[in-house]
Amino acid sequence: MPPISEQVAWLFILAIPIACVAWTVTHEEIFREPREFCVQKSKSHRSIGIRKFFYLFTCEYCFSHYVTIAFLFLADYKLLFMDWRGYVIGGFALVWIANVYMSLFGFIRVGMKETKMDADLDELRLKEAKKKMGM
Repeated sequence: MPPISEQVAWLFILAIPIACVAWTVTHEEIFREPREFCVQKSKSHRSIGIRKFFYLFTCEYCFSHYVTIAFLFLADYKLLFMDWRGYVIGGFALVWIANVYMSLFGFIRVGMKETKMDADLDELRLKEAKKKMGM
């Protein structure tokens, strides 16, 4: 069994690609069309099972569980126990850390968008002021 420090290091490292994949699929422009299709199906399909299935691709928290399952087996990651319990504990820990990463990224990204919008507004006001002054 690897030392707990190594297991925790792997926890924080493996959560990075999990967060990256989950965020990209559920938020980024490259997956916009499939995501819009999934949103439409998750709201309008008559079968509750189908609606829930398509919802999984629109929610970063939900989708991160499935990405985590793939990474658990890809990396053979276990936390605290070296049997099936290690997969369960490691899986939920990875989901939690990945979602902390995504929340931080979302918070930073919103701040960056606000800063850009403020700069764009300032630039627009400056152009309007120059027009009024006849410059």
